[in-house]
Amino acid sequence: MKKLIISIFILIAHISFAQNTNQSQPPIQNISTDNNVVYRLFSTLNMYTFIKLDTRNGQMWQVQWDTKSNQFETPLSLVYLVSEEDEKNGRFFLYPTTNIYNFILVDQIDGRVWQVQWSLEAKNRMVVPIK
Repeated sequence: MKKLIISIFILIAHISFAQNTNQSQPPIQNISTDNNVVYRLFSTLNMYTFIKLDTRNGQMWQVQWDTKSNQFETPLSLVYLVSEEDEKNGRFFLYPTTNIYNFILVDQIDGRVWQVQWSLEAKNRMVVPIK
């Protein structure tokens, strides 16, 4: 009888844990409602990594913070996605995906989209248009 109760307890604990670790939901972003900002920070599922976006032209940087000395800011893309005369605060916005390393960048004026991938390794970072 004890083995049956222990087995049931383990089964219930396993099912509860499995439901709580479901990664199919994209992370929730805490974003200011002010559309007149130039830069926004977007959190990733890595607690130390953010993506900084220039909302006027689509340029992005990977920002890593740390309590020790492993802090850095490195470019994800320094390409201007619009001309200088078409820049507008709030034009670009990042949307999280269910993949920890990928976001979708949207030009909220003309609808163009890009896949944005951050990584701790430079060779794995990319921003590519989705056509």
